[in-house]
Amino acid sequence: MTRADGIEYGSSILGYPRIGARRELKFALEDYWHGSGDRGKLLAAGRELAESTWRELAATGLEQVPGNTFSFYDHVLDNALMFGMVPRRFEPLHAELDPIDFYFAMARGKPDFPPLELIKYFDTNYYYRQPEVGPDTEFSLGRAGWLSENLLDEHARAAEAGIELRPIMLGPVSLLLMSKPAADAPEGFRPLDRLDDLLEVYIELFEKLAKQNTKCVQLDEPAFTSDRTDADLAALARAYDRLGGAGLRPRILVTGEYGDLGPALPILAASKIEAIGLDLVSAPMTPSMLMEIAGLRRKRLYAGVIDGRNVWKAAKGGKLDYLLQIKKVIPDLVVSTSCTLMHVPVDKLIEPDLPGDVADRLSFAKQKVAEVIALAKAISEGAPEHWYTRPATVHFKLKHEVRQRVANIRPDQRERAPYAERRRAQAAVLGLPPVPTCTLGSFPQTADIRRARYYYGQGRLTWDEYAERLREEIRRVIELQEDIGLDVLVHGEPERNDMIQYFAELMEGYAFTHMGWVQVYGSRYVRPPILYGDVKRRGPMTIEWITYAQSLTDKPVKGILTGPVTMLARSFVRQDQPLYETAEQLALAVRDEVADLERAGIKIIQVDEPSIRELLPLRERGREGYLDWAVAAFKLAVGGAKPETQIHTHLGYSSIAEVVEAFNAMDADVTSIVATRSIDWVLSELTEHGTAIERGVGPGVYESRSAVIPDIDTIDDRLTRAASAIPIDRLWANPDGGLKTRHYWQLEPALRNMVAAARRLRRRMDADKAPKA
Repeated sequence: MTRADGIEYGSSILGYPRIGARRELKFALEDYWHGSGDRGKLLAAGRELAESTWRELAATGLEQVPGNTFSFYDHVLDNALMFGMVPRRFEPLHAELDPIDFYFAMARGKPDFPPLELIKYFDTNYYYRQPEVGPDTEFSLGRAGWLSENLLDEHARAAEAGIELRPIMLGPVSLLLMSKPAADAPEGFRPLDRLDDLLEVYIELFEKLAKQNTKCVQLDEPAFTSDRTDADLAALARAYDRLGGAGLRPRILVTGEYGDLGPALPILAASKIEAIGLDLVSAPMTPSMLMEIAGLRRKRLYAGVIDGRNVWKAAKGGKLDYLLQIKKVIPDLVVSTSCTLMHVPVDKLIEPDLPGDVADRLSFAKQKVAEVIALAKAISEGAPEHWYTRPATVHFKLKHEVRQRVANIRPDQRERAPYAERRRAQAAVLGLPPVPTCTLGSFPQTADIRRARYYYGQGRLTWDEYAERLREEIRRVIELQEDIGLDVLVHGEPERNDMIQYFAELMEGYAFTHMGWVQVYGSRYVRPPILYGDVKRRGPMTIEWITYAQSLTDKPVKGILTGPVTMLARSFVRQDQPLYETAEQLALAVRDEVADLERAGIKIIQVDEPSIRELLPLRERGREGYLDWAVAAFKLAVGGAKPETQIHTHLGYSSIAEVVEAFNAMDADVTSIVATRSIDWVLSELTEHGTAIERGVGPGVYESRSAVIPDIDTIDDRLTRAASAIPIDRLWANPDGGLKTRHYWQLEPALRNMVAAARRLRRRMDADKAPKA
């Protein structure tokens, strides 16, 4: 749209789901990986998904259509390869593999070639493969030319169809800040040291795009919504001085997704770029705050007022008023989303079974695009009256008994007996050897189990028939673990589709989708439940399966529950009350399940909280308050456990000292940590920074999400290094996560090697204790 004074404004989004409304990408990938689909079919499926996305977005009336939103696995890996960031350790594969297979080798690994590390993507539920950069990394568009060629080809094909795409890529500074030093990099090297070299390749790509008549390119710099050093900020200024001054280039839009750009915003406003995108949902700014940023008035502002991370409809009347106020100080305005829409499901309209009173308040990716367009139109034409009508009070959200119970929580309900007392009681009951071996819960979901679950949902199996299939699988998993020699067993979770959805379906206050999939990484998708009301259990949630498993063995079988903060982090959560209030409701539901497990004779209970890291504010200023209530919720969930009950938890993907301190405060008896190839950060926290976890520790001795089978020596080395930092009587051996996505041919040898490595360490301990001749 163009106003009378010649200033353009319009509508855009910062990205779109790439998986397809019905998971077309997942099925194409897994067909190819499992050998039932050929390469040509996979590439054609990818092209169709990419093309159908930008054609559909253009047809909606969206005025600026994002391009390069598709990825076969991970957009961070795409960006790394597009600019030639190939670790030296993968070079032997470079010449022998087709480009797409080389790409998958870096993402998934091959024998003797562990994949790039899987890392949390800021405070989202997405994970990316972390690029590796060294002093000799050869930045070049030609090393993985198919990715840059795809970007250019997509733009050209869209132009032929009359659609102008705005290609999206990671900004150069964030790409380097999100990378880690290559294994052979000298001490003190930072990937950011190579910024100037990388900028030259960006400029080369910009020139190619400009010659193809690309009008604008989007560079995402989400790393600057976290706390950054003065050196990082200086690098940002240098980068956009260089890119902004390039001789032949498209216009540049720089976005700050997932939070507040903070001191990076004045730097970008003072640079030569043409446009800036702000997340005004998680980090709202008043018009007066925007006006104070020197140079911002001269930029085009992509105002991210539509939430890209939650599924609730926008209050469009309030959003419009806000935009109109912003337009008074920054007239060149584009209505946009707060971030890419890859974090929400594709389309609400393919969900016929959502309760109507819930569905009426939801907005998925397609509906959010419509909200953006409607707001842009209303800026010039005005809004319909109903935009300002407050929705009717939703009485079904509220449960008096739940609210009364939360109001009556006492401080002593969050406390257990002193750890020393618990440790003695647990040792007497459990009798475990040094360095006990275990897994973290889930075993592979076989095709037979998935089929049985589907048939049961379709009514083709009775409950008794389905339950017998589950018992058969539990029996097989217990027998396998006993044969492997694990010290603490699990039942394998065959009854659970997803760790969040399973428990949510057994609680009141949640709604569910059939096709509301979002990507976690690669072909791993989840359907986050929608938490809309007060929460309580309908009844015991795990007792039937865990007691059956325990009846099959004399070894302890660990009960596995999902903690309140993780239930919160991995759901789409109601916005009418603070998160901590919802967390307390969830904690009471978990507390009741812990009590039922104890009554059933279960001696070890794991309450998983991998998502405490996921909700952690990106900036320091909000962390203390968040961790206070997150820790309090966990302690409420487990505070009723007896001293002899051993409580485990699971810390996921974090090297932040505050989180380690928080896990101390949580007072779990054993904490399992994601570490694997980056085990060194765990050891550093345990030995150098004064934040040692003071209870039992399972540092994660191999990566559960990798297809690579670790050998005994590799696990032995990791356990030996861990034993140098963790007292041997508090060290556990376990994979770094659940094993649901693995195959048994991968799982069994990996666990046998882990058990052998732990036994080797015990023998060395015994030898060290033996009297010298």
